Amino acid sequence: MRLLMISDVYFPRVNGVSTSIETTRHALEKLGHEVTLIVPDYPQQEASTDPNVIRIPARKVLFDPEDRIMAWRDLRRTMRALAPQKFDLIHIHTPFIAHYAGTRMARNLKLPVVETYHTFFEQYLEHYIPFLPDPMLRLMARRLTANQGNAVNALISPSIAMRDILRRYGVLTPISVIPTGIDLEKWRTPTAPDPRSELGLNATQPMLLFVGRLAFEKNVEFLLNMLTKLVVQRPDTCLVLAGEGPAEKHLRKITAQLGLDEHVHFVGYLPRDGQLQALYRAADAFVFASATETQGLVLVEALALGLPVVALAEMGTRDVVREGEGCLIAPNDPQGFAARVLELISHPHAARQLATQAVIAAEAWQEERVAERLVHFYAETIARGETAPVRKRWQRKLST
Repeated sequence: MRLLMISDVYFPRVNGVSTSIETTRHALEKLGHEVTLIVPDYPQQEASTDPNVIRIPARKVLFDPEDRIMAWRDLRRTMRALAPQKFDLIHIHTPFIAHYAGTRMARNLKLPVVETYHTFFEQYLEHYIPFLPDPMLRLMARRLTANQGNAVNALISPSIAMRDILRRYGVLTPISVIPTGIDLEKWRTPTAPDPRSELGLNATQPMLLFVGRLAFEKNVEFLLNMLTKLVVQRPDTCLVLAGEGPAEKHLRKITAQLGLDEHVHFVGYLPRDGQLQALYRAADAFVFASATETQGLVLVEALALGLPVVALAEMGTRDVVREGEGCLIAPNDPQGFAARVLELISHPHAARQLATQAVIAAEAWQEERVAERLVHFYAETIARGETAPVRKRWQRKLST
């Protein structure tokens, strides 16, 4: 197949969508398919050596300086230039400029178009558009999602929970649940020195790890509150936060207010060349409290490196975390969560058994398996002989 992907976000912008796109397109290429990817340019990006990644001039996003808005005129010019390549299908990854450009091109070229719903926007907008009432933002997010979901031939949901929410929104388009896979061999191979000494930690000190964007919706403040309960029982416990984002300043302030400065380490984003893997390998537990994830790739990364996970079983994480299979499922309260972490770090033998189960559990997310499911999804969509739906007005009715 010859596939055209388009997204409003990609590396060097680090988040789950960028990682998902990168993993997916390389897995498809391994299976012999051609993938062209259109994404924004970024000021800090390195010179591209991949001819299949096309960068579009872009500007800053108001209220979110990490992201970029592609220039519509340049994007349309690029897509017109690509039209003669005779793509079989267009795959959209984000609901902003990419959605409207992708559906427009699909209609013009009479191609089928699909979209992956990576992000649970209903739970996110209040942190980025604070001047509008929360109920209004949620209604806007639902209506926009329903409208966009019904403007494509098929949707991909990374989890069962997100699929069910899309149905409640009023999305009638066929939806397939296909998670993002991971190249286990590539992920596990790089090595780097144990970072504990650099962090000022000794070999026996309990080390908890969170990897991800430091955004409000990630619920990292919950982990800080949990840590206040845990250090009462284990005063030497520390929490390492690997990531950056709009909530970092707030989280640093809360850390100080809770008296946790000696227990919390902000290390920023680490490269995936061995340094990040070393951090996973050095930790005793991966802690995760987001209740809005459509999947949670970092959970799979932790499992793949044999790091036991303690997490809430909310939204898309329910498809990843299973009690005893490398994971302990925690209740949604700091005291109860801390008790489960204490259970793990206080029983080394049980923790080692859980680590062994984690490696086994990660095999279900091997990228080749997931990519084959995606190819089947593409083939089914193309076989229906449908082209991009005619653009419709926003749907007024939403399921409750």
